[in-house]
Formats: sequence, C-alpha cells, structure tokens
Amino acid sequence: GLTGRLSWGIIRQCCCRTGSGLKSTGTGDTQILIPEMKGAETAAGWRVFVWKTAGNIMCRNRQGKEKQMKELRENQGRENGSGCEIIVFPEIERLQEEIEHLRNEVSALLMERDGLKYVICKNIETEYMLELGDLEYKVYEAMCEALRMKRKLELIQAAKNRQEKVILSEIEQILDEEFAKYQETLNLQIEKMKEALERDQAETLSQEEIRRLKKMYRTIVKAIHPDIHPDVTKEQRELFYQAVDAYKRGDLKTLEIIAVMAGDGMLPSRQEDRVRQLIEEKERLQEAVCKIQEEIRQIKSEYPYNLKEIIENPDKVEARSRQLKELLEDYQKTADIYEKRIDKMLR
Repeated sequence: GLTGRLSWGIIRQCCCRTGSGLKSTGTGDTQILIPEMKGAETAAGWRVFVWKTAGNIMCRNRQGKEKQMKELRENQGRENGSGCEIIVFPEIERLQEEIEHLRNEVSALLMERDGLKYVICKNIETEYMLELGDLEYKVYEAMCEALRMKRKLELIQAAKNRQEKVILSEIEQILDEEFAKYQETLNLQIEKMKEALERDQAETLSQEEIRRLKKMYRTIVKAIHPDIHPDVTKEQRELFYQAVDAYKRGDLKTLEIIAVMAGDGMLPSRQEDRVRQLIEEKERLQEAVCKIQEEIRQIKSEYPYNLKEIIENPDKVEARSRQLKELLEDYQKTADIYEKRIDKMLR
C-alpha cells in the first residue's frame, strides 16, 4: 500500500502506463482503477483511490511487489518533489490478523492458567484435605515429634560428653528455635484444613453461573490483562487484581461490574498502522504464549494438582490412607524409642 501526496501529473502518468482510467465516485472523489500491470515485473494488480481534496493516494498491492512502489516513489519525487510514506497494507493486515490470533491464544491460555490456579487446584486441595487432611497432619506432627526427640537425645548426649550439667529448659529452648519452621508448616497445614472446610461449606454456583463467571473473567482478561496489554494504566492494573480476587471467590456480581468498567474503550490506541510496532507486539505476544504455557506445565507438575490422580480414584484414596496410617504408626514408635532412651540417660 502507498499513501502520500502525488500530483495530478503522476496520476495521469499511472493511468497512461496501465491503460486504466479515472472514475468518479459521485461524492467529489476520483477513483483510479488499475486492474493489472502487464509483464513479469509488474504483474501485481494495483487498486488506487484518489481524493481530489487532499491529494491522498492509497494503493493495494496484492503480491507486495517492491518495484511498483519504487517506481511510483521515483515518479512522485520527479513530479511533485514531496515526501511519500510507504505502508504495505497486505503486511499490516496479515500482522493484525496474527496479533488478534495471538491475543486470543494468550487470553485462552491465561484462562486455563488462572482456572488451574484459582479453581481446579483449590478444588483438588479441598477434596484431598477433606479425605486425607487429618491423617496428613497427624503424620507430619508425629514426624516432627520423632525428629525433635532424636535431636533432644543428641543435645543431652553432647552435654554429658562435655561433662556439663544437663539443663532441660535450655535444651527445650534450643529445640524450639531449631524446629520453628516445622511448627510453621504445621500451622499452615491447619490453615489449609480450615480453608478446605470453609470452601466445602460455602455456597456453590450453578453451572449457568459458572459459565457466566468464566465469560466475565475472560472479557476482563482480554481487555486489561497486563500480559496482553502491557501499557495498561495503574488504575486498570488494580482493577484487574480486583477481578482476580473476585474470580477466586466466585463473586459473579463483582466480576460483571468490573467487566463493564474494563471495556475496550478504556484502553489507549496502540496506533497499529505502524508495521514496526505490530511486529514488536507480535513478538511480545509470542513470548507471552511460551511463558504461560510453561507456567501451566509447572502448575500441573506440582502440589496440589499432582493429587488429582489420587482423589479421582477411590482405590488410590484408600491406598494413600493405609500408607499414611503406617507412617503414623512408624513415627510414633520411633518417638517412643527416643523418649525411653532419654529417660534412661537422665536417671
């Protein structure tokens, strides 16, 4: 495509060279139709629109031949002496289509990723906690106790080796400091169990409401997600975070309000008439696709998604329950052995 200012002499020259003519549109404009240029070098097929008021010309080259544009540029320079901006419209249209496809792909991947993080993984974790959470907690607690008793035995033995008086209060203080992280994990496990119970008792959405929830969230993602629109304002970014929080909570009403606020009109124009800018946007979106795909693979390889295979199979749930009970019994026996050795050492 070609836009610029060409003199009427150039227009007449183009018409003579191609055997085309002028055609009035009836609106004060003049249209030049050049169906097809002859010869190997000019078999491109041009369509030229001329507005007499501004002298603007737009050409469409179906095959993107550079020689025709170069020829028009040279003619324009000889006849008019003014600058001429060249834009290849077929390339812009192709880039725009590719970018739109990539944006749709990114939004779909973001929906998949966020659905995994905020819905599927939460549901998996909730179901697992309700089925086996209490056993998991007891096993971890018994393991911590066994490790603590072992460490206590080591500290007492070290004091005796140094022929020092064993002060149990000091040893317990050391153990509290060393096992603080274990206690934090236990507390976190308790919180997960509480969340699972609350989530299980919460009001559930109907299938139609879930469909609307996903639709609203996807609308918001396409409009103001920072991965799709890196130039969003601070206010739009905050609005998106509010949408994520509402999506986590299944708050359909809030999402519907945010979806209205996040309409396309809120976003500034990206001036997609520039090829360079479109190419950069295409590359950025391609990188975003790869990044989000990797995030999805990572989510599916980690806790709690890796529990999905267990909770979907009653036999595996039962097998895991037996395994946890055996571990619990082993840790309890180990802790008892250390405790007896400590009592014997302190006599």
